[in-house]
Amino acid sequence: MAGLLLIAHAPLASALQAVALHAFPDSGTPLLALDVQPHTRPEDAEAQARALLQRLGAEEVLVLTDVFGATPCNIAQRLADARRVRVLAGVNVPMLWRALCYAAEPLDALAVRALAGAGQGVMQLPVPTPAD
Repeated sequence: MAGLLLIAHAPLASALQAVALHAFPDSGTPLLALDVQPHTRPEDAEAQARALLQRLGAEEVLVLTDVFGATPCNIAQRLADARRVRVLAGVNVPMLWRALCYAAEPLDALAVRALAGAGQGVMQLPVPTPAD
């Protein structure tokens, strides 16, 4: 089973972790969060992220981050490798929930499922028609 690591601008990572644990309190999926504070040096945040990877203790890890190109994403990219750590940017609740539901799948399949959940969870809702 893959572990999940959230890396995002504070307080988004811990808020997403709380939402995940609220919806799936017994998922069994290792899930940790790193809130990158505004004045944290990138190298310090990277060290924190690496420590969390070790703490997860999972053979494979899917890292979910908020904004491509921003500091949390740059930190996450430095964790990625070709075998055990994948990074997805643009995290949202549907992406996270999908990752929790399919964490037992191989890492590449898990990443595909999480990306699908992210896209399928974004939609414009119809405007209700007023009752006459």
